[in-house]
Amino acid sequence: MEKLPAATGWQWIRQGFALFRKQPAEMSTLFLSYMFLMMILPIIPVVGQILPLLLIPVFSMAFMQACVKIGKGERVYPNLLLTGFRSAGFSRLLWLGLLYVCAATLAIGASALVDGGVFWKVMAGSARVDAETMRHSNIRLAMLVSGLLYVPAAMAFWYAAPLIAWQNMGIVKALFYSFHAVRRAGRAFLLYGLGWGLLGVLFPLLLSTMLGWITGSPTLMIVVLLPLSMVLTVVMYCSFYPSYTTVFGEPSDAA
Repeated sequence: MEKLPAATGWQWIRQGFALFRKQPAEMSTLFLSYMFLMMILPIIPVVGQILPLLLIPVFSMAFMQACVKIGKGERVYPNLLLTGFRSAGFSRLLWLGLLYVCAATLAIGASALVDGGVFWKVMAGSARVDAETMRHSNIRLAMLVSGLLYVPAAMAFWYAAPLIAWQNMGIVKALFYSFHAVRRAGRAFLLYGLGWGLLGVLFPLLLSTMLGWITGSPTLMIVVLLPLSMVLTVVMYCSFYPSYTTVFGEPSDAA
């Protein structure tokens, strides 16, 4: 694969918006259905708390398959959430999810060496992030350390699920190809990440600040920002697909 120019990262974002615009209601419904499942899974005894993380690779194929459908001019329905479960690589996707959980746990656990476990407790839900916590701990540095430690894992996981589901790769091979594909497209991914940082973080922050300054209404801020955040999240999911096709081509084994 030839190294991609940095501008490709911004093209992926634009293509994500283009895909979303073709079926905004359908993609939003798919996302809301996914979020509903993520909320009810934790009520399952014993394994419920870990299932939302374990099933991330499985459910990720729903959004990838939805983009395939949009590209073909076909309608997207919520039953696409079952795409990963129907895949011949379903068991490998589950194992991939387990590796994802392990990698995230190790990255967060390592942060305890920096802040004595404060960030770990926050992520586990046994502590809160408040002004006092931010002042009297190294949680900011711990978050940075965790993020940096997780970067190689994120590179390996980025394309692993579609490579397993669409190209029938084994887990190790999929992780290997994904890692090196992201490494070779590093400049494109850097601009892609910066672009989503601006659109997904800075823009909503500026908008909420401006709304608060003009109206002084917290309710209006929530009414505007919640739908905006949902739309941007769905568009981000849509942008994963063009990043895949740019590197690996159109999927040949997609229903």
